[in-house]
Amino acid sequence: MKPIAILIKKDLLLELRHQHTFFGILLYVASSIFVLFLAIGHPASDVYNGVFWMMQLFISINAVAKSFLQESKGRMIYFYLVSSPVQFVIAKMIYNAVVVIIMVVLSLILFLILLGSPMLDLWRFAVISFYGAFSISLVFTLMSAIAAKAQQNAAIMAILGFPLIIPQLMLLIRISKSAFGLGFESGALTQMVLLLSGLNILVIVLAVILFPFLWKD
Repeated sequence: MKPIAILIKKDLLLELRHQHTFFGILLYVASSIFVLFLAIGHPASDVYNGVFWMMQLFISINAVAKSFLQESKGRMIYFYLVSSPVQFVIAKMIYNAVVVIIMVVLSLILFLILLGSPMLDLWRFAVISFYGAFSISLVFTLMSAIAAKAQQNAAIMAILGFPLIIPQLMLLIRISKSAFGLGFESGALTQMVLLLSGLNILVIVLAVILFPFLWKD
């Protein structure tokens, strides 16, 4: 765990050194939600739920895109010599998950302030939001690694992640309906949570298996 903690600390120090990127994403979040408020005011529960998750999708893309794309070739060669590929990709996943969860906390607060609170169980929705942020960050971390090695920009990351992120978003939208009183039987809800967890495990396993091959390139 110590090498992973060191790699996470490295990403944190880089973030503190280039704070304009982080605050730029925060500005993007705040301005996007304010535009939503001007456009739809206080929407119905279904619209609120769908718009919230679509917003998290775009926020995650912007927050995670720089994860591997900001690493220079010389720096990647250095990391290749001092750490293993599994440690490196796990550290990236943990760090990106924390960043995306912070963004989700901010966006949820702004949603509650500007667009109201139509959900019946706020705490359940918050927990689902945090878990959803973790799930989405895993997918885009893996896609960011592939896009960086393909020497492409963030657009290719979104394209590659589309087949994986759509099932996750559909599950998250359905699961979060339970917080609005639009739920279903607890058995079906449990099955969907387990399915989402299975997708998360699949993404982690894919990253652990595939990234060493990207690492050697």
